Amino acid sequence: MTPTASEAADLFRELTGSAPERVWSAPGRANLIGEHTDYNEGFVLPFAIEYRTFAAVGRRADGMIRVVSTFDRTPVEVAIVELPALFGGSPGEAVHSGSVPEWAAYPLGVAWAALAADGSALAKIPGVDIALASDVPIGAGLSSSAAIEGATVGALDDLWELGLTQLDMAKIGRIAENQAVGAPTGIMDQAASIMGQNDAATFLDCRTLETQPVDLGFAREGLRVLVIDTRVSHSHSTGGYGERRASCELGARQMGVPALRDLTTGDLDRARQVLDGVTFRRVAHIVTENQRVLDTVDTLRAEGPRAIGGLLVASHVSMRDDFEISVPELDTAVTAALESGAIGARMTGGGFGGSAIALVERNRVDETKAIVAEAFERAGFGAPHQFTVAPSHGVLRDA
Repeated sequence: MTPTASEAADLFRELTGSAPERVWSAPGRANLIGEHTDYNEGFVLPFAIEYRTFAAVGRRADGMIRVVSTFDRTPVEVAIVELPALFGGSPGEAVHSGSVPEWAAYPLGVAWAALAADGSALAKIPGVDIALASDVPIGAGLSSSAAIEGATVGALDDLWELGLTQLDMAKIGRIAENQAVGAPTGIMDQAASIMGQNDAATFLDCRTLETQPVDLGFAREGLRVLVIDTRVSHSHSTGGYGERRASCELGARQMGVPALRDLTTGDLDRARQVLDGVTFRRVAHIVTENQRVLDTVDTLRAEGPRAIGGLLVASHVSMRDDFEISVPELDTAVTAALESGAIGARMTGGGFGGSAIALVERNRVDETKAIVAEAFERAGFGAPHQFTVAPSHGVLRDA
């Protein structure tokens, strides 16, 4: 076992006095390109990373589900039959009312969503203990939440013999995040975490939910993805993320389409006439970002990873100027990385903080990190946390 897997198993022993029956894990994710396009039924190109959340699990006979984690060792316990009442109200109600800590709403919400399709199963399913440990950086825009959901749903599918497909698992994770936690995210994070493959990205059509692995070739080409965590915290369940989603929905209604997926760059002249200035900028980002995702997939397949730098940079500019979700620290990270010779760089994740990514030559990673750190110091920002990630495998059973 990895050290983090051992942490989960040790915590399970502390909780129950016995060894876990299974240990499952799922990774965080970095998004190569395609930001805020997922809930607009568009295209995304994320990849799973090697940092993972582990769920050590075991059955119990009393119909209770109990969760504990290394970041909050106070167990949270709920009767399985009470999950519908807990999470069946308005989105995030259990968290906002204080009934459940936010961290616990992720695994408990997954259990509820996994069983929601068959209410008669609630009383028949055995109870379960779940102990979580993770090395996915929290607050860095690398979807530590999807890693929790993926590890939990993998373990519960195993113990409860649910027969879920990977797409089923991703849908369950999204339902848990939207309804139980109250974060209005799309399905990109869960799909990337569950379906990831080594040195490949997951090309996801968020309308049809069709997926294709796309070879990245980073290892073959001697490239690394440098994550520059600005340490500026953000939360998807509050504030600007929800406002951006509402702007996108307004833009689609005013343009007379079901979702912004249905617009192309050829529609932007008309959109400029129809929409107010702010809504137009939000729409323009989504429409051009969808095209950039398609162009990135084509470029990777035709020319390889060294040819995608301009698309990454254009994505960041669009998020900075049209979607307005960047912050000075993210802009500094991107500018400094490019000045150091990075092939491309952009902010990644929901925005308002979190991380940027830079595609860097393997032998220039240390130089890039130093230049970025110097730029932050000159700007008077706190030092960023910088580390590399590699495209990795998705959900799996570890023990």
